[in-house]
Amino acid sequence: MTDTPKKEPPPARPATTVLLLRPSKPGDAGSPLEVFMVVRHHAIDAFSGALVFPGGKLEEADGDPQLKARCAGAEKISAGELKFRIAGVREAFEECGILLARKRGQRNLIAAADLKGIEERWRAKLAKDEASIVDLVEAEDLEIATDLMTPYAHWITPVFAPKRFDTWFYLAEAPEDQLALHDGSESVESVWITPQAALAEAAAGKRTLVHATTKNLELLAEGGTVTGALSQASERKIVTVQPWVEQRDGKRYLHIPEGAGYRNLIREMPPQPVPQAGR
Repeated sequence: MTDTPKKEPPPARPATTVLLLRPSKPGDAGSPLEVFMVVRHHAIDAFSGALVFPGGKLEEADGDPQLKARCAGAEKISAGELKFRIAGVREAFEECGILLARKRGQRNLIAAADLKGIEERWRAKLAKDEASIVDLVEAEDLEIATDLMTPYAHWITPVFAPKRFDTWFYLAEAPEDQLALHDGSESVESVWITPQAALAEAAAGKRTLVHATTKNLELLAEGGTVTGALSQASERKIVTVQPWVEQRDGKRYLHIPEGAGYRNLIREMPPQPVPQAGR
């Protein structure tokens, strides 16, 4: 009798997630932070119906070498990381209409009045893969504000999951006069919410959160304000988190490693459903 060969886990696809932050009281930097979140469309096969941060898979154009000259602070960012930051800017624009970019040669991010035309010309095209981020920045003569994206976390989906992602999380302060709104296709609802409120709503059964979102909301809550969260993120060493499952006394527990800044490293998982005859 020969052993059945172990099935290889699916590869983890590179992805970026963006935590867009703002003060809960406009103009008051000391007020509690809010983060922009969207509800995934129920027809989407990854995290359907869940409350998540905007983000998605990397595209080939995100790593185009010619983009380096159009990325602020690119000389301090490795080529490997730069494409994750570019993907984050693109995804935030596609998914919620926030564009972290400047007209080349200017210090301020694009104002809402200028963004309106850019959005009409490009947002749908990017979402439908009819244009790339390269096309957008070249045509509009933009500089991507990769310097404003602060690395926050790095998660890799567990090996037992049917779909896996190698995801970098970034923090970025949302421009004050740009309006964030879900796209209506991948996401069907959007909300600016404090981390504490999102966690409380999930605990009350009003929201669905995946594990990585829960842990990053808990971490974000410790930052308090936009400035506090950005400061904590810049000082914290990023440790890659790839959860794993252990079984004890007939129960399953999901573990994440120490050293990544999270509390409560172990979570009991719900019992697995018992297969029924004929199914």
